[in-house]
Amino acid sequence: MRQVVQNLRTGLTEVLDVPCPPVRPGYVLIRTRSSLISAGTERMLVEFSEASLLGKARRQPEKVRQVLDKIKADGLLPTLEAVFARLDEPMPLGYCNAGIALEVGEGVRDIRQGDRVASNGNHAEIVCVPKNLCAPIPNGVSDEEAAFTVISSVALQGVRLAAPTIGERVAVLGLGLVGLITVQILRANGCQVLGTDFSPDRLRLAESFGAEVVDLSTGADPVAAAEAFSSGRGVDAVIVAASTKSPQPLEQAAKMCRKRGRIVLVGVVGLEFKRADLYEKEISFQVSCSYGPGRYDPLHENAGQDYPFGFVRWTEKRNFEAVLQLMAEGKLNVKPLISERAPFLEAPNVYKRISARDSIGTVFVYPDAEPDRGITVSATPVIKRVSAPGVRTVTVGAIGAGNFARTIQFPILKTTSACLRWVADRDPLACRHAARKFGFQKATSDYREILADPEVNAVFVTVPHALHARIACEALEAGKYVFVEKPLSVDLAGVKCVRDALAKSGCHLMVGFNRRFSPHVLKMAQLLRSRSGPLCLNMMVNAGAVPASNWVQDPQVGGGRMIGEGCHFVDTLRFLVRSPVVSVSAVCVANSPDGIGEDKAAVLLSFADGSVGTLNYFATGHRSYPKEQLQVFCDGKVLHLQNFRNLRGYGWSRFRTMKLWRQDKGHRNEIVSFMEQIAQGADPLIPYEEIEEVTLATFCAVRSMREGGKRVALADLRAELPSNA
Repeated sequence: MRQVVQNLRTGLTEVLDVPCPPVRPGYVLIRTRSSLISAGTERMLVEFSEASLLGKARRQPEKVRQVLDKIKADGLLPTLEAVFARLDEPMPLGYCNAGIALEVGEGVRDIRQGDRVASNGNHAEIVCVPKNLCAPIPNGVSDEEAAFTVISSVALQGVRLAAPTIGERVAVLGLGLVGLITVQILRANGCQVLGTDFSPDRLRLAESFGAEVVDLSTGADPVAAAEAFSSGRGVDAVIVAASTKSPQPLEQAAKMCRKRGRIVLVGVVGLEFKRADLYEKEISFQVSCSYGPGRYDPLHENAGQDYPFGFVRWTEKRNFEAVLQLMAEGKLNVKPLISERAPFLEAPNVYKRISARDSIGTVFVYPDAEPDRGITVSATPVIKRVSAPGVRTVTVGAIGAGNFARTIQFPILKTTSACLRWVADRDPLACRHAARKFGFQKATSDYREILADPEVNAVFVTVPHALHARIACEALEAGKYVFVEKPLSVDLAGVKCVRDALAKSGCHLMVGFNRRFSPHVLKMAQLLRSRSGPLCLNMMVNAGAVPASNWVQDPQVGGGRMIGEGCHFVDTLRFLVRSPVVSVSAVCVANSPDGIGEDKAAVLLSFADGSVGTLNYFATGHRSYPKEQLQVFCDGKVLHLQNFRNLRGYGWSRFRTMKLWRQDKGHRNEIVSFMEQIAQGADPLIPYEEIEEVTLATFCAVRSMREGGKRVALADLRAELPSNA
């Protein structure tokens, strides 16, 4: 299938051939018939991508501050690499879609295969959309009209917040798509409407919908016009649908309101008021959020959790249904808003035209497309092969093309002698971009194609944490060597699954505990080989805040941060001690304001040789402070590692400092070593027993936190795992 994307770095708009997305539980797979260009929003995105780096920085000063903090913590080069990698990612365009339901995921009850559906899908021949962002299209509403559903819901939500009543006089500032639809919805509510804009064409349309208009291009005073329109009383409400950096629309809105009037901001304008304008009239001001309640709530949109009807009458989905009903009843007429119909494949030229002229509504028309889970990206790949005798070629299939894989793993894999055969991701654009950028031959949305390929002998698994164990087991059962990102599993059932699969497989499994492969940690391990007594270790992690809504914090998806990331640091301590973890005690912050305590925790590890290690994992620090620091005390000496850039020794006769010009957390050494291990048939880089031990230690830490700091022995937790016998 094909999809329209925008490159944020180069400004290039193109139509890419990408794999078809898979249907998922709670989602609907839709073959697109029509989609609408939201001229204001999408023109803004195109103009941003075409701006220079300086221009981009000026438009997003808050992002510049984040970059400066990252430079302080991680250094200049890693920060620049991260910024350019982010800008190089293609951005899908469009969010107003109408089509036919091809497949319906488990848990979707109001849509059946073959139904016509409106959604917030992108400009793509096939889209996969959550059920709470889809609505059936009623009879009598065409596909072109239904493509206006989402943009109409933006207007409807603004009207709902303004709460108009019959006979009220309402001003609409800005008559783009949202403004013109707002005019019609207000008229359907029995309101008198005054519209303002600079475009004569848009003003004529507003008049045809029953509004009085003010032509700003002639220098007319909108405040004076509103005064006359309201018989000197002031308008009851103002809906600001304009798009401008100027604060003038809000200043005008405040001046034209009556006492206790309402202002609702739907568009994007400068947010500056004169306090007196609001204070003296006691004006209410509110910003409208997109399509309505539920927007940007991952539990509602992605997990499909609906809000109770009796308490949240109008969600984004119910707003979709409402505007479709208005269209079916003839109370909302979007046909006059269509300024152009264009074939979907001409999208790059269409975007050039809408950037150059005043366009209201451009509708894409689509050919029929059939689902195709996999595509060939490079028909004649250049395969690098290892020529040394007795060394096998490593052929890689990567499952997961998220941010970590694209910024860390894939750039390293590209520089190795491996054949990069497959990359899979349920986001078709992500895997297509990764394949083209890093040289994978094929891209697919179905990872099972990788497992079925006999040429693939190494599988990298970088997907949400809860899927690690399951997919690792499937890969082992398919006879593949497996590199699974941390953690190995989020629960004991996953650990047992991997243990059983590994026992039956002739292949090895590696978990991405990269820090033990960093130059600094390897140097520390070398120095500590001569120790005569137990170690005292302290790992300090300035983890940074992650919101409770993030998937990592979900125990069912990410396992929580201690299991999902804390395992890195437990493994680092275990590697340096070179002795098994015996027990774990942990305490965490109680009554945390964000409701999460387990990412603000102190963990105590006891080792079999008498060593003790503490892991202080805190999410409450500042980004500019070093993220990771490690101190090791033994035999009257100290080693201090700061942020994997600077290692300093105290009391060592032949070692003082080790500095690197850039941060190195061991990712390259880890991946290259794994590839060499497969090619040469060598032993596993980390014994599986040690991987399992580290995983169980994080489970012990979480259990201890939940039991008030009680000491938890690894032997007790291991006993809960049935043996393979």
